[in-house]
This record gives sequence, structure tokens and C-alpha cells, in this order.
Amino acid sequence: MLVAHSGANAPVSLVLDRHPDLVRRVVWVDSGPMAPGTAFAPDLPPELKELPLPSFDELEQQASLEGVSEAARDRFRAKAVPEPGPVMRSTVELTNDARWAVPTTLVCCSISGAQVQEMAEGGHPMFAEVANLEDLEVVDLPTGHWPMWSRAADLARIVRAAASAPS
Repeated sequence: MLVAHSGANAPVSLVLDRHPDLVRRVVWVDSGPMAPGTAFAPDLPPELKELPLPSFDELEQQASLEGVSEAARDRFRAKAVPEPGPVMRSTVELTNDARWAVPTTLVCCSISGAQVQEMAEGGHPMFAEVANLEDLEVVDLPTGHWPMWSRAADLARIVRAAASAPS
């Protein structure tokens, strides 16, 4: 089983494309599969080798920090590792439609599952691939973008249930 959050959607999308037979289930946490030919952050400057966690003021302008206490923010900052620049700006080349058959749990935190599905059906570039998923379970976990800091126990229960679900 693979669990992906946010910017992990590029490498996990590639794994699902290259080896769907090795993945029994994928759990997308406030994220989802990428569309072929897209990049998570295509406009990052080429000289940027890695992207450290920005200040929380900057971060909050990009994604909700709802429910993340000051203590959790301190721990988040202490545990954060930079994201590799090349991974963030590289386009994903996806060709294996078998990736859509991998059983999927979509954990929707900063926007609801109904909104994600509506955007997917409307062809929104960030969610278009969700419309192709053949075995989809949608779970709403209302909080900010980082449920591992704001609702860790609830997220753990969802991941455990996904791991136990039949494939």
C-alpha cells in the first residue's frame, strides 16, 4: 500500500504507472493522481536544488493550516525535510492505464470529497485523473492540508481501514 500526501503525488503517480501490479491500494491524503505531462511546481527555477519548508505565514497562503496547534507546528518544523527541486518541477510521463484500476482511497481534508469529484468530472487539471479511477473510496476528514498534524489519530484510523479493505 502507498500513502501519498501533497507533493508526493508525482512519485506515487509514477510508481502506479510503472508497477500497478505491485500496489494493492493507494491512499491519497489531500492529494490525488497527477495527469500525464503535468508537474507539481513547473515554475520552480532550475537552479533550485531543494525546497525547504517555508515560513508558516507563507505556507498558510498556499494551503490551510487549520487545526495545527503551535506545538504541532514546532514539531512539523523540526521534522520537515526539503523537497527535491527536480522532483517538484519534472513532468510525469504516464502511459499505463492499469494505474486507474488500483483500489484507491481519497482522503479529502481541505476541500470535501463532493467538491473533488465535481472538479474531476468537470475536467479540472488538478483533479481530472480522479474521474478515471475504477475502484474509488472517498473519505472526508475536514481539517487543513496537514491532517497528520491536526487530526493524526483520525487519519491513522482511515489509513488502517484502507489497509484492511479488500482489494
